[in-house]
Amino acid sequence: MIVKIMDPAGHSFPGVNYNDKKIDRGTGELMLMKNFPSFINESSGKEQVKNYLRAVSIGNKKVLKPQFHAMISTKFQQQSKEELTKIAENFMDEMKYGRQPYIVVFHKDTDNNHVHIVSTRVDKKTGKKINDSYERLKAQKALSLTMEKVYGIKQKEELNTLLRYKLSSLHQLETLLGRSGYKLIKNKQVENDLDILKNGVIQLTISGSQIVFNKNNIDNRTKQIKAILSKYKDIYCNKVFKVEDNRKKESMLPKEEVTEGDNDSKMKIAFESELQKKLKDVFGIDIVFHSKEAQNPFGYTLIDHKTQRVFKGSEILKMNALFEFSSEKINKKLFEILKDYNIPNEESKKILIEFLNKKYQEVEIKDFMLFENRGKKDLETYRKVQFEVKDFIKNQKNTNDEKKISIFKGEDGKTYAIHTRFHYIGELQSLIGEKEYQRFLKPIRVSEVRVQNNESKEKTDLSKAVNELLFELMKSSGSAKDPAENELKKRRKKRR
Repeated sequence: MIVKIMDPAGHSFPGVNYNDKKIDRGTGELMLMKNFPSFINESSGKEQVKNYLRAVSIGNKKVLKPQFHAMISTKFQQQSKEELTKIAENFMDEMKYGRQPYIVVFHKDTDNNHVHIVSTRVDKKTGKKINDSYERLKAQKALSLTMEKVYGIKQKEELNTLLRYKLSSLHQLETLLGRSGYKLIKNKQVENDLDILKNGVIQLTISGSQIVFNKNNIDNRTKQIKAILSKYKDIYCNKVFKVEDNRKKESMLPKEEVTEGDNDSKMKIAFESELQKKLKDVFGIDIVFHSKEAQNPFGYTLIDHKTQRVFKGSEILKMNALFEFSSEKINKKLFEILKDYNIPNEESKKILIEFLNKKYQEVEIKDFMLFENRGKKDLETYRKVQFEVKDFIKNQKNTNDEKKISIFKGEDGKTYAIHTRFHYIGELQSLIGEKEYQRFLKPIRVSEVRVQNNESKEKTDLSKAVNELLFELMKSSGSAKDPAENELKKRRKKRR
């Protein structure tokens, strides 16, 4: 979960226009309008919303750029639009904007669910400017408090747990904290004190004398870890590739709204492999590579979360005996998308690689970049995939679904569906059911439908002509009875 504060804007409130365009295009949805008068509601136009925000702001002529515009984003679809709206509402309370008029608009035009919030920096009641000093830092803290309030995520408890790990150097402590999104720096006021930050906000200050370093001895757990590494390097792919994280270029925000000089704009390099991920997921063994200037790693740290110990990697197993390094690279955003796909079998993996290489032509996705992941997603996501794939197959019409749903035939003879929004690949038959699948395999061709329609029309026309002829005969006989019935009576009289 991340929050970004856009640069302040003037009395035209361009943030309202920006979100209104998203709504008009069908990629945005108005989720909440709060603290507006009753005559301004969900059915009001953007001009009414802007005029009200302008009216609140115009009283303080000193505030030349009154617009407050923030964005809160989750990773992929981890939070729904309703959950993000609740988070946005609590976030505005923490930012002291809870009583201000503001809108919350959900956007679904990227891989990550996110909401935009637009309000005014001029206090609705007092007419004074709401304090915006260190606003970006306040936003990080406000989001942290919001997550604690909504989900019970308590960073202090997490930090206290990390600080109980056994380690042998300050560098290992930095690595351990960094793996959880924290940063360790020297305190500017007290020489031996250290500050622990997250998103630029100080979470805790500790004394250097409080840190206890322990030398790792070879024991049963060390031998067990070595045995695990030796065994699983032959089961899972141990090829390491480079992941480049350039947040400024990959940002979901419009270019003009990205702040220059943002620390996130610096390129960050990480090294990944399937073996590395499996060791963490299955055994709680986290491996962190160390490198300089984007060169291949010169060493690694091993974090054993099971026993809360940190090792120098070479103490367990030499790095080159465990991993194979490649020159291949991929950007962070695409890598996260690849990791999120479920991969039930090798055939689906082949299909997915072929599909993704056509979709993302700027880089060639290699087999070893796609990790084994047999999960079926949570039930709610699975049901959404089922519904949308069924609807797509049933209607077979040109809709936006064609941009996110693709059908492929595998070499194993099975048909697979790929849903790009939910990062899902699965057998079509199990997704839509046997009945719909058989219809899909034997669809009625358009030409056949036309022939059937023509035949039906011809039968209808013939029947109509016969009925009209009979009616004319009835009229000419002067009887309302069927002439065939009169003929039958004549024959009966002759027999007598």
